[in-house]
Amino acid sequence: MTVTGTAATDGVLKTRFGTIRGVLFDIDDTLVDLEYAMTTALREVSEHLLPGMDQTGWQRFGRIFTHETTHFYDRYLAGELTFNDQRLLRGRAALGHFGVDLADGEESHRWLTAYSQLQPSYVRAFEDALPLLDLLDTAGIPYGAVSNNVHDYQRAKLDGAGLARITRLVGTDTVGVAKPEPAIYLEGVRLLGTAPAETLYVGDNRLLDAEGSTAAGLVGVWLNRAGETVPAFKGHEVRSLAQLLA
Repeated sequence: MTVTGTAATDGVLKTRFGTIRGVLFDIDDTLVDLEYAMTTALREVSEHLLPGMDQTGWQRFGRIFTHETTHFYDRYLAGELTFNDQRLLRGRAALGHFGVDLADGEESHRWLTAYSQLQPSYVRAFEDALPLLDLLDTAGIPYGAVSNNVHDYQRAKLDGAGLARITRLVGTDTVGVAKPEPAIYLEGVRLLGTAPAETLYVGDNRLLDAEGSTAAGLVGVWLNRAGETVPAFKGHEVRSLAQLLA
């Protein structure tokens, strides 16, 4: 990756977003391809429940789980469900779309245990993540991550994806709130030692990452890898991390 159109000096980047002295990232589906890890593991642990499913069906199954509309993950963030509870409920909802009832008790326990053990083995960084971190290191720009999951779980995920160099990490348990509460972004800014207005925050969720961080005073950027069209969105947007400083 090269910095085309971006002037880099020690500790400062002159970008199309303005003068930048620090960068914060979301983790899941921004730095780490969590959707790939989840859908691959889901298929392995669910094939015996859905024999004969074609590729289109598995893709739909994965999308239902990863982009669930039942708000189980939101309830986890609100403290209403445990992490494993929301994961199991999402699995049941996805299987239910295909007429499979994952029974309480031993069957649910086996499915959840198998998925929980297998999914981390498929966690990987996106190809555009490490080159960008190399660039930031060269320019002397501090960086970190702010995530809507707990610190230790995300620490292990970053390390497993080869992103151990990201040492500044804020989780929902760090300050006791989740995105889009301003305090969680501002804790990341504090760890970087930068000013909010000179700190980029980039993530794949338009509302939580781009708009939430912007409302907190940072320079929010939506990482729109899928090229989704949202005419009402007037903020900063890139299609890949490679475009962030191009």
